[in-house]
Amino acid sequence: MAKKSGFVGAMDSLPLWAKILLCLPVLDIVWAVYRIIKGATENNVLMLIFGILWIIPGSVICWLVDIISTLIFGAPKFFA
Repeated sequence: MAKKSGFVGAMDSLPLWAKILLCLPVLDIVWAVYRIIKGATENNVLMLIFGILWIIPGSVICWLVDIISTLIFGAPKFFA
């Protein structure tokens, strides 16, 4: 697997505490942008759509999914 660079690589290399901090409400929009950029760079339309849809509900409901998956897997894994 090629080493990721740019925004996706920077987000993947964050320490766990920073990833958890970015999963909190309102800050979870960062993970939505991560999904959009990762979907665009990997030509994954489904990830791109979920990234766009994650912006509004992500700050209200989906942050719980991100924080639980980050605690379990070390990074948001659902649709990312």
